[in-house]
Amino acid sequence: MSKIDAYNFAGKKAIVRVDFNVPLNAEFQVTDDTRIRAAVPTISKILKDGGSAIIMSHLGRPKGKFNSDFSLKHIQAHMAKVIGTEVIFATDCVGPDAKAKAAALKPGQVLLLENLRFHLEEEGKPKLADDASEDEKKAAKAEMKEKQKEFSKTLASLADVYVNDAFGTAHRAHASTAIIADYFDADNKMFGYLIESEVESLDKVIKNPKRPFTAIMGGAKVSSKITIIENLLDKVDNLILGGGMTFTFYKAHGGKIGSSLCEDEYIQLALDLEKKAAEKGVKIYMANDIIAADKFAADANTQICESSNIPDGWLGLDAGPESIKEMKEIIENSATILWNGPVGVFEMDKFAEGSKAVGEAIVAATKKGAFSLVGGGDSVACVNKFGFADGVSYISTAGGALLEYLEGKELPGIKAIRG
Repeated sequence: MSKIDAYNFAGKKAIVRVDFNVPLNAEFQVTDDTRIRAAVPTISKILKDGGSAIIMSHLGRPKGKFNSDFSLKHIQAHMAKVIGTEVIFATDCVGPDAKAKAAALKPGQVLLLENLRFHLEEEGKPKLADDASEDEKKAAKAEMKEKQKEFSKTLASLADVYVNDAFGTAHRAHASTAIIADYFDADNKMFGYLIESEVESLDKVIKNPKRPFTAIMGGAKVSSKITIIENLLDKVDNLILGGGMTFTFYKAHGGKIGSSLCEDEYIQLALDLEKKAAEKGVKIYMANDIIAADKFAADANTQICESSNIPDGWLGLDAGPESIKEMKEIIENSATILWNGPVGVFEMDKFAEGSKAVGEAIVAATKKGAFSLVGGGDSVACVNKFGFADGVSYISTAGGALLEYLEGKELPGIKAIRG
């Protein structure tokens, strides 16, 4: 595995896996180019060295066949504007046009390949009849595996070096994210700047945190965060739980939670998690007081009450003032902070105080030298809503890949490069 900063791309063709799965409006114009801009440092490095870049990505879910709605042709002009150079477009990713244009590519030029997912081989999922037998399924999967290898080999043949800069798809064992790496030796495959910084930042939190390490886990359901919480119990000093998931814990201890969200089937698991935390010396904090509402609406009537004594018909939608004070003190005195999930319904201003306070405390701790990582769609949206983005150490925009990394899973796209 090479490091991109130390690699000289002069005279080399680099095939780069990016995540340009960007939103488009009805006129097929890019409405948010964050992901395109994020890939600029990697592409610029290749071009400045005197290399050429072959860009590959997916867009949407075309299910293995051409669909003009999902063509990457729609982003060609916008991409050229963002990276500041002409972008050549290939009407396929492995066909004659791609091969011819890749072969003709000169140093300093950029080639954008058509949507990888126009081919079933990218994801490696064969089409199966609903009534297919087990033997037929097995045979189809084996056949697809061979086709996927051939597809990966063809993509690899377009270039001299492979760069993966798409952390958002690193948890998928797809042709372009993992299998393609098999066709490059260790010196000619590497992470791009985006994925490199993502992995290094996550490793600072997960593998080598400074103490005390505090994780804030929020969100609606405990079921969606079980594996992450279990993995974090071996790493954190403090675990702050917030949002709808906490009512399962309150009910587990016999609390009255009114109409608040609760997963009854996870009550025993909540007790088991608390027991494991105690055994490992991890302190769990949850709101003792909450803001309750008489309906899930921005114009609801509210009252402050004990978390375990919510009146019938009322539901908890945010942390209360005393709990916010406690959370802020813990966070501000931490050296490493991970935030995944809001502690209230921050989309409604009336129930945003808890999440806003968490963000403020993280910014304050970061100013004092703490390393802070915010990840997960809702947390990132919260940070952006309140303007905290510049005050935290790192913001991860990866979805499934981030969650699986936090769960301690080995991601195929990471393994393919690291070996």
